[in-house]
Amino acid sequence: MNRTARLYALVEELRAVAPRPLTVAALAARFEISTRTVQRDLQTLMETGVPVRTTPGRGGGWSIAAEMTLAPIHLTPEEASALTAALAAVGATTPYAGAARTAAQKIAASMTGPASTVARELAARIVTRPSRTDSAIRTAVEQALTHNTALRLSYTDAAGRESDRVVEPAGLLTAEGRWYLIAWCRTRRAGRGFRLDRITAATPTDEAARPHNLSDLLLGSTAADAVRPTALASLTGSAR
Repeated sequence: MNRTARLYALVEELRAVAPRPLTVAALAARFEISTRTVQRDLQTLMETGVPVRTTPGRGGGWSIAAEMTLAPIHLTPEEASALTAALAAVGATTPYAGAARTAAQKIAASMTGPASTVARELAARIVTRPSRTDSAIRTAVEQALTHNTALRLSYTDAAGRESDRVVEPAGLLTAEGRWYLIAWCRTRRAGRGFRLDRITAATPTDEAARPHNLSDLLLGSTAADAVRPTALASLTGSAR
């Protein structure tokens, strides 16, 4: 993550938990940078007019002004439970897992009433097994999808065969709890699906990826019957 993106991310991190403060150590661990770098970034935010402030002493840390916090979200207890369960399913191999975590913080900070109580009680009753997947791989996939660039990756298939390829991402497929990158493989000159937890290395490139239709790449595969999730209909304008 470059510095400009990190500065924006720092603001979002503070907004997500506002008005509670976060320590420099917690922010450093979140962004996998040194505490010195965090201090420098926070000072830059202050100098550019972002309303961040520091509270010294035990229980203190850095926080952001109240006007930067989110308005309350009014959810039913059932909606709050559904969001809690969905966010709990986000693992290290899930695309945009880092953003999902900050989204969860924002939702938790802005929920009120019975919904907030139900969500917190359910969250305390969910556990997960840790994943060993390298978050750098997930980040590289996210960048390639966001910026429409080719991606260089190393992959191990179900039979244990290893290969190196350059692919042009078309989209994502989720099935039975696993995530797949659907892409045009320049090496095979065909559409291919790459299970994210079988990608052993991934490096973004500066090469623009050509546009590819996700449905076309899935034709003839075992996922040819894939459809858009109905839960995303309000975002796509269609449940197709």
